[in-house]
Amino acid sequence: MSYIWHLIANIGYFLLFVNLVLFSIRLGTGGKANKIFTVYLLVILVIQLISGYLSSLRINNLFLSHFYFLGQFVFLSLFYKSLFTNSLQRKIINIGFVSCFAILGIQYSLDSSLLFKFNLFEIFLTSFILIIYSVFYFYNMLTAKKQFYYINIGIMLYLFGSTILFFVGNLTALMSAEMSKITWVANALLYVIYQLFISFEWYKTFSKKAVLTLE
Repeated sequence: MSYIWHLIANIGYFLLFVNLVLFSIRLGTGGKANKIFTVYLLVILVIQLISGYLSSLRINNLFLSHFYFLGQFVFLSLFYKSLFTNSLQRKIINIGFVSCFAILGIQYSLDSSLLFKFNLFEIFLTSFILIIYSVFYFYNMLTAKKQFYYINIGIMLYLFGSTILFFVGNLTALMSAEMSKITWVANALLYVIYQLFISFEWYKTFSKKAVLTLE
């Protein structure tokens, strides 16, 4: 099971790298949202590489999960804010941003040991807020251009699915180590699917054929 997880996880990391290269090539198109999303891919890749390196040295890398989830929250919040034109929705993002960090700041101040563990509440809070933004964007696309449509689908599926899997994995770890491994494999597979949605978005929006069509 461990071999399968490593294989699927490495496929996900490879796709992440490919997507970063592809979006970097089209950095000049797609506006501010594309630039923010490209930086998001870069940040996540760097965190994954550092995490993998520490893991190879058998050094605890769980503290990096906070950089991953909070970094994801920051950049995807900025991504959606750049896409939203409704002033109320943009204000909601500002409120969500401040509220999230305030709540987590209080939690970590009360229990600093969480800095070196997986924080399920952090995962839930950041993912839940981003899912709300994703739903807002789906609503906006009913009457507007479907820009970053497949990325939004990928974000929704990945955040919703991975949040459930993290909670299930935490519960099953208490009952069966094997069941816990299955949830990790499922999460790695979900990440691959997420990256494939991102790749498909690039193909539909930023490939040479798509650009020529837009022109």
